[in-house]
Amino acid sequence: MSIPDIARRACAVALLLPLAAIAQSGPTEPSGRAPEPLRAAVISAWTQHPALRAADARRAAASARLDAARRPLYNPSLDLAYDREGSDRTDTFGLSMPVDINGKRRARSDAATSRVVQSNAEAHVTRRNFVRSWLGNWAEWQTADARVRVGERRLQLLGRFQDLAKTQFAAGDISGLERDLAQLSRAEAQAEQAGLLAERAQAEAGLRALGSNPEAVATLDVADMALPAAKLTDADVDRLPDVQAAYAAADAAARDIEVAKRNRLGDPVVGFNTGRLRLPGGVSDTVLGVSISIPLNIRNGYRAEVRAAQAEANVARAEADQLRLAVVSNQTRAVESYRAAKAAWEAWQASRGTDVERRAFLLERSWREGELSTTDYLLQLNQTLDTQQAGAALQAQVWKTYVDYLDAAGQLERWVGLEANP
Repeated sequence: MSIPDIARRACAVALLLPLAAIAQSGPTEPSGRAPEPLRAAVISAWTQHPALRAADARRAAASARLDAARRPLYNPSLDLAYDREGSDRTDTFGLSMPVDINGKRRARSDAATSRVVQSNAEAHVTRRNFVRSWLGNWAEWQTADARVRVGERRLQLLGRFQDLAKTQFAAGDISGLERDLAQLSRAEAQAEQAGLLAERAQAEAGLRALGSNPEAVATLDVADMALPAAKLTDADVDRLPDVQAAYAAADAAARDIEVAKRNRLGDPVVGFNTGRLRLPGGVSDTVLGVSISIPLNIRNGYRAEVRAAQAEANVARAEADQLRLAVVSNQTRAVESYRAAKAAWEAWQASRGTDVERRAFLLERSWREGELSTTDYLLQLNQTLDTQQAGAALQAQVWKTYVDYLDAAGQLERWVGLEANP
């Protein structure tokens, strides 16, 4: 082997080393918990995000309504009266108040308690949705960043090849068409890189909208996460936030039926009054009176309100059952998707054809030794880099299915250490 050939091989290896750095990485963290930097990033984003304040406000409102429902239902009324009949005058005052003899206060308190449970379950759903959205956007940003780096490497290789093609054209080793093809390939890669940069900017915007700075989480890497085998049981379904929130809403709606039934029953109004009866000639006497008023629900029996509450409870129960069926189905989909993506990723990693460093080196050597034409070299080099792009997309797909799997198993918040947070 000549000295120039040795120099060219050393140059090719130096150019291709970063490709290996992008392609090769291994799990370094146990699968039970996310790496500490990732947990810290998610928790920091959640504790500062407006969604947490909104969830807290909704729970505070539900608690305030419970306090209101526990208070007495009626307040007393002060009654003042003055009657004048001929020369007789009567001045009285009294107090009256409806009496809750039908248990309305207890029914409303029970309904409000159910709404508090519902608001807590819905806050759980909000937190889970945030974690899932954050991890999804972070993975998209990681993938977009990896694709940009592959694109940058493509530009470097094609730029170098363009320079070599000019040199060889000047030496008469290749034709003008081959030199132009090298220039066109470089221009095409430049245009493609602009699209990749736009995708990364969009991914960055999604992550910033969730309260995280991409630069602050740039050191985290999807590839460093260990991927365990998928395993779910039917018992996991009832622990999922969506199911708990749906059945909490159904229970609250059922409590509203009892409230509507109690509201049909009129509460009697009990009152008393006292005063003075003044007669002509300076004669007067004390007046005492007691009154009981009972409402008669004759014209409106309020049955429609009960039927409406019953119907709404039926809707809530049916929707909860429907959601549970969907969640069970989604569990199966999540497990199968994760299992398939994980198997594909492991096969991709084990495949010799995805060793981009080796392939790029062999292509470079074959082209220099004249075993490949310029067209074939460019075609196979692009195929090699496209394979690496596909690997980045597959890695992102594995990550997304893993997040879906954790979500379906009810382990997502525990994985990022948010199970004890509000």
